Amino acid sequence: MKKWTAEDIPDLAGRTAIVTGANGGLGYIITEELARNGAHVVMGCRDQNKGMQAADALRSKLQGASVEVVQLDLADLSSVRTFSSTVADKYDTLDLLINNAGVMATPPRKTADGFELQFGTNHLGHFALTGLLFPRLAAKAGSRVVTLSSIAHRYGRINFRDLQHERSYSPNLVYGQSKLANLMFALELQRRIQQAGLHMCSIAAHPGIAATNLFQVGPQMSGSRSQRLLYGWITRRLAQPGSMGALPVLYAATSPEAQGGQFYGPDRFGIKGYPAVASASIAARNVDVARRLWEISERLTGISYPLK
Repeated sequence: MKKWTAEDIPDLAGRTAIVTGANGGLGYIITEELARNGAHVVMGCRDQNKGMQAADALRSKLQGASVEVVQLDLADLSSVRTFSSTVADKYDTLDLLINNAGVMATPPRKTADGFELQFGTNHLGHFALTGLLFPRLAAKAGSRVVTLSSIAHRYGRINFRDLQHERSYSPNLVYGQSKLANLMFALELQRRIQQAGLHMCSIAAHPGIAATNLFQVGPQMSGSRSQRLLYGWITRRLAQPGSMGALPVLYAATSPEAQGGQFYGPDRFGIKGYPAVASASIAARNVDVARRLWEISERLTGISYPLK
């Protein structure tokens, strides 16, 4: 694969995209590049004020940028339903959904629905969102769902005996579980799309180690000085700019060469570099576990996908 950059993004005029967590970090960069190339972007943002500030900044930077802000809290299924209903009422079809938002290595917390925060936000929130918007995505031939995972998926395990980690809690291991769930969801969704004979695709991507505000959330919530120092060192020594971390996601979202059921990440040891095919762990490719996770996710969220 040649070194693909944002300059290779095709003309996206007439396409409607949704980006979760669009007001900062990778989400903002992804939104900017999609808008720069003509897409209309619905910015799903937990904080409405920050979302409006980000949208204003984009309009000032990009003349004619077509963006709108809709409030979305992935840690609250009622917010996910309201967001989906608002979008579905306005758009008959959708071209692209980028499941980007997330939290990392937080102390023990619960979502509004009582789920463990990282699993509930990163996986269940996006599982529910994708399911509710699925009819609008399936109605548009060539539509894509891109879900962000992480190299952290490699140390994740789906612990069905303690899925919400009420018995024991490790911030990093729980994050790994949530990112493994993201990857398994993306791959399982593609299998179900193919079985249904739909003309759309599900793709996974990860940014490697990118210098974004994601590294700040956990230390801020826990007040951990050691965690803050560790993540600060990682950001300074190992991380690539957010603009580079966004490239695998943008490739998955826009490149004609990107394929459904594939996983993309940086080409230099999965940490830095240009988009390339990434390696999914053995656990991520376990079809039986993925099917079970899907069924449990439907039960927990109360949302079933309209797939036959």
